[in-house]
Amino acid sequence: MDGKVAVVTGGAQGIGAAIATTLAERGATVVIADIRHDAAAAKAEEIEQRSGSRVRAARLDVTDPEAVRALAGSCGRVDVVVNNAGIATSAPTFELTDEAWRRTLDINLSGPFHVSREFGRLMRGRGGAIVNISSIAAFKATRPEVHVGYDVTKAGIIGLTRTLAAEWAREGIRVNAVAPGYTNTGILREVGAESPETVEAWKAQVPQHRLIEPAEIAEAVAFLASPAASAVTGHVLLADAGYTAW
Repeated sequence: MDGKVAVVTGGAQGIGAAIATTLAERGATVVIADIRHDAAAAKAEEIEQRSGSRVRAARLDVTDPEAVRALAGSCGRVDVVVNNAGIATSAPTFELTDEAWRRTLDINLSGPFHVSREFGRLMRGRGGAIVNISSIAAFKATRPEVHVGYDVTKAGIIGLTRTLAAEWAREGIRVNAVAPGYTNTGILREVGAESPETVEAWKAQVPQHRLIEPAEIAEAVAFLASPAASAVTGHVLLADAGYTAW
């Protein structure tokens, strides 16, 4: 990734932070684009000191097309974009509010559309790689949690990935997705502290009987973003410890 410029949305923590770290360690200049600018700036400084690569933070609300357009314009050149920003609202569908539904669609699906469109314009004709973060929830209804908005948007991400991959192949732009399984992020650790039995229920559904580490997801993203995946586009890489095999 030497000499490449990468933008990672939602990169201040969790999987996004692991992706930003991995890309920086492989030589990329990284922009952590996150609505929480202070957290993004702190993470950028940490990664820069660790990797030796240049890492900067940018405040970005992916639901705001003008903000996305402005950030793209300020970058000048981008080789890799990772659409990682997302939310999950757990609630029975009968109790899910219209506001929560719309917010999930805006962040998880419209956000990656805005980011892909604006940064894709920078890649047009010169090539680049976009990696979208989907989920195992795009393939199977997960349990015991219920989050219909998350599930639907993560399935929509796969449709977006395949459509853009086909449309933009002539521009030299590859578009792929990674679908993580249950990953050991701060949110899952909070669930584990409150409900250890839920974490055990998740592990019981996974052939490897474990949570995945964020760095493992980052490795999958780095592969798809790299020249090693030059013939791969429109693909969804499941990094799920075998979850969808059962």
